Amino acid sequence: MLVPVPFDEIGYRSWRRSVLRALSVKNKLGFINGECRKPTPNSPQFRQWERYDDMVTSWILNSFANEIYDSVEYVNDSVELWRELEDRYDQINEPKLYQKQKEINDLVQGTLDITAYYTRMKRLWEELNTLSAKSQCNCVCICG
Repeated sequence: MLVPVPFDEIGYRSWRRSVLRALSVKNKLGFINGECRKPTPNSPQFRQWERYDDMVTSWILNSFANEIYDSVEYVNDSVELWRELEDRYDQINEPKLYQKQKEINDLVQGTLDITAYYTRMKRLWEELNTLSAKSQCNCVCICG
């Protein structure tokens, strides 16, 4: 198993981070980011590349809940699978940012011990930071 918790359409950024870390450890990030390009079918490396790409695709597919698996099981390769996931789940909108800010503002320690309270607060701040970073424009203005 690539990651301990299957992705079920909740917490995509967290799941994504875990997958990237796991693939990095296995030295297979190039298959999802396009760095490991598919060789031509007559290349001696073609079968090996295909086998590794199938392995990466299987790892990712097996880290999904059934509903998601069914919707992407027929992708051609791991880079197509990853792009599909990014297009589908890595969308940032203002309501999500507002919701995280509101969760932070509304969080109270209540009956939580200090460690649980700190953990919950830290997670909310990290989620907000990743959402905020994603929503910032990285465009280069050429119009003056």
